[in-house]
Amino acid sequence: MRASRWLRAHKLRSVLILLLFLAAAELATIPWFDIARLRKENPVVTALMRQRAEEAAAAGKAYRPVQRWIPLDRIPRYVVDAVVVAEDGTFFTHGGVDWFEVRASIEKDIQERRAARGGSTITQQVAKNLFLSTSKDPVRKLKELIITFLLERELSKDRILEIYLNVIEWGPGVFGIEAAAQRYFGKPAQDLTLDEGARLAAVIPSPLRHRPDSEGRYVSRRTNMVLGRMEARSMVPSAGADSAGTDTAAPIPAIAAPDSAAAPEEDTSEIEGGGTDGL
Repeated sequence: MRASRWLRAHKLRSVLILLLFLAAAELATIPWFDIARLRKENPVVTALMRQRAEEAAAAGKAYRPVQRWIPLDRIPRYVVDAVVVAEDGTFFTHGGVDWFEVRASIEKDIQERRAARGGSTITQQVAKNLFLSTSKDPVRKLKELIITFLLERELSKDRILEIYLNVIEWGPGVFGIEAAAQRYFGKPAQDLTLDEGARLAAVIPSPLRHRPDSEGRYVSRRTNMVLGRMEARSMVPSAGADSAGTDTAAPIPAIAAPDSAAAPEEDTSEIEGGGTDGL
């Protein structure tokens, strides 16, 4: 009784205490040790994989995910570049969050009164895919930011990129670039051509709606966008170099992107997996 009287008399304090309690409970669920282990251990089953399995079970559908791990140095350099310029042009220079994109996303969302523009970096997408869900609630976003900063602190940029390329969704039950290359182009990722790499990068924002081997308007437009950005940054291989193993072992330089080369605004309200999500 005394506690209930105090709560009624101090409503604002009660709300603040409740919020602090909820925040502490959420912080307790941050996978601190799992993040540190990622320096040497490859993730096997991700949060997104589990979510998709639950969704399939709820719909009474069979679910057989495919994912094959491939080291970063076995993926052609131009394929890696295509993904970076498509999803996070300042990946090698930011600390986990692209604040320019955050501001642009908020302004766009307010203007259109919906999640109209994506703003997540590659590191944020790794955080979401490995440990969280596709939910857009504020608590999930807060946890995503915390995990993002932890990933940046514990892992190198190349390691974050390697995990990203191996766990993101590239279609129903298709996770990682090796499984995607086999599914859509019938070849290992190390044999992907420039155009195939650009096509894979093109569908990352909406992998359950668009196939990289499609000739549809969306895929063609975004593929051309990726190739255009690569050409502007002198990333397109010279004639005859578009083949397996081209410069895969060389360090990947930072990409100068004053126009912020994150995923474009189009169709980001339909994001379903690997790509950027509205803030």
